[in-house]
Amino acid sequence: MVSLDLKNTVVFLLAGGEGSRLKPLTQNRAKPAVPFGGCYRIIDFALSNCIHSGLRRINLLTQYQARSLEEHIRFGWNFLPRRLEQWITCTPPHHVTVGKWYRGTADAIFHNLDTIDDWKPPNVLVLSGDHIYQMDYRDMLREHVEHQAALTIGAVRIPIAQANRFGILQIAADGRVTGFVEKPKTNAPEIPGDPGFCLASMGIYVFETQELVRRLKADNAMPEGQGGDFGHHVIPRMIDQVPVYAHFFRGIEGETSPYWRDVGTIEALFDANMDLCAVKPQLNLYNKDWPTYTLWHNDPPAKTVFSEVGDGRRAEVQDSLLCPGVVVSGGKVRRSVLSNRVYVDEHSELDECIVMRGARIGKRCKLRRTIVDKWNVIPDGTVIGYDAVADRKRFTVSESGIVVVEHGHAWD
Repeated sequence: MVSLDLKNTVVFLLAGGEGSRLKPLTQNRAKPAVPFGGCYRIIDFALSNCIHSGLRRINLLTQYQARSLEEHIRFGWNFLPRRLEQWITCTPPHHVTVGKWYRGTADAIFHNLDTIDDWKPPNVLVLSGDHIYQMDYRDMLREHVEHQAALTIGAVRIPIAQANRFGILQIAADGRVTGFVEKPKTNAPEIPGDPGFCLASMGIYVFETQELVRRLKADNAMPEGQGGDFGHHVIPRMIDQVPVYAHFFRGIEGETSPYWRDVGTIEALFDANMDLCAVKPQLNLYNKDWPTYTLWHNDPPAKTVFSEVGDGRRAEVQDSLLCPGVVVSGGKVRRSVLSNRVYVDEHSELDECIVMRGARIGKRCKLRRTIVDKWNVIPDGTVIGYDAVADRKRFTVSESGIVVVEHGHAWD
């Protein structure tokens, strides 16, 4: 059994993504700050994994529309004692020349090499802040040390049809990476003996520190367009020169079918929320040994009121998640996720909807396959999700027909 130096391991969590495919939900917030599962933000899952894995030196590298994300961290994740040299801190791109943002994932870490120099960790863990999953990073760190690897890449099995969204790995029998293709449009390499499936990078990397520093300095010296990103530039140059291994994603102890989702599109975010409405969801938010932490609000219990069968003013809730402060007042809710302080008024019907914090659904509304951003007030009698042509004139509608009511929507 190898010994892990968890105390001195430094984590960089890349949390500056614009999330263009999630707009308008990311119009005024970074992708990691997008609400998920009613009471969480996407970033909460990677952060909770760090805490449960014994990692306590966490640097969030923020960039795009960072205000709500930074406030979420400041008020909800400020419990680590700095006097014990533990922290979760947000670091904006203040090191970069005025007028420039980070060029990519590798460039973001390069401009924070002073943190590595200050603490001199044996290994550096780099995470993406925009995936939904539960994972014990200690398993991956242990394999990294056992292999004496320069780099270990977290990898997950995906259908080949999704290969154009990920970096795809080729591996030898011992798990060593022999090839890496970033988001191939065609001819993605399949897993040997598993036709129709590829091995995708999860955007999780463990680097041996000296190797990481050397590679980032070399990458920064490259001409514009030839450096700045791990997937496009740094990793392909490493594979033939130093030992690079894949770590197969296996979730947390006791899981037989671990859950991992990239929620980078409206469809993916919607489907991942609907997954939670299953009788036995694959992602277990109720595991007492692995809770997902977040900013907790002092809201009252959720409640349903009215059961008057005669006039139809009867609260009915089926296969749904109701967060604290929710009131379903004589409405019907099916397979929906209602965030804190949502109010559903009389005779309204929600079918497969995601309603974010503080939104109010008026009387006699009908919403189907709709995402309502926070604090919206849906006028009485509004119908959404039943007429695609009418919906596209008023709202953002995804390719599969999911309607998004943006924050602050102006009603006619």
